[in-house]
Amino acid sequence: MTYRKPASTMWAEAVHMLEQADRLHRQFFRPAQGPARGPTWEPPVDMFETENQITVLVALPGVEPDQVKVVIESGYLRVVGERPIPAPALTHIRRIEIPYGHFERRIELPAGQFQIHESHLAHGCLVLSLLKLT
Repeated sequence: MTYRKPASTMWAEAVHMLEQADRLHRQFFRPAQGPARGPTWEPPVDMFETENQITVLVALPGVEPDQVKVVIESGYLRVVGERPIPAPALTHIRRIEIPYGHFERRIELPAGQFQIHESHLAHGCLVLSLLKLT
């Protein structure tokens, strides 16, 4: 039976959680590749695959549907758009943690041909259904 000091175990868990939070923060606020006007950011993405389709969820809370463009090109799904700052121009901003401005996310697709079957915003996420073409 091994004995561990409770304080050192709690410290190790705390350090691990801080490292996870830092990793998530870097992933969410990672600048997009390529030239863009103003600040850029990449929204987080989840992707699920079945036999006939791929479903992609892109976290875009506060983004209007007319601010998003989705295309499939060269084996990638490309989601581009803009989330404007909701504050009036003369507002004194106290804190900004939500990314605003131009965003772009390129998602590599598995080998094959795909067609965008459905696209809608639900609960702050862009939901895309891509049909696999045979």
